[in-house]
Amino acid sequence: MSWAGPDDVYLSTSLASYLDIVWGPYTSFYAAEKLLVLLRDGRKLMGTLCSFDQFANAVLESACERVIVGDLYCDIPLGLYVIRGENVVLIGELDLEREELPPHMTRVSVAEIRRAQKAEREASDLKGTMRKRMEFLDLD
Repeated sequence: MSWAGPDDVYLSTSLASYLDIVWGPYTSFYAAEKLLVLLRDGRKLMGTLCSFDQFANAVLESACERVIVGDLYCDIPLGLYVIRGENVVLIGELDLEREELPPHMTRVSVAEIRRAQKAEREASDLKGTMRKRMEFLDLD
């Protein structure tokens, strides 16, 4: 079996054709690998690939959403999860032997990560309103 190197470029937008190029006849073997899926809205999903089609629609088993805010993170369990292909930005295989996160990251509960997300969103909104108020200065 030949693996794709960093210099290989694939112009196909189809998950099925990509998996066929990279894994060829071994695709069914890799259908049980743990994957990271980055969605258009910025969410990061992890789970075991159960199935996919030519439109990059995918089904993840034991899926969870990884939410990261600063040095805090939480894995929110989702169970069996169907992903529409047009929302997929990136799909990557996770190396189960490597540490997933840097050691300084702290795992917190769902409630704590939601509070951290809310605080981060409010800080971002405040920064945006302050920028709008200061536009009249024309600092450029």
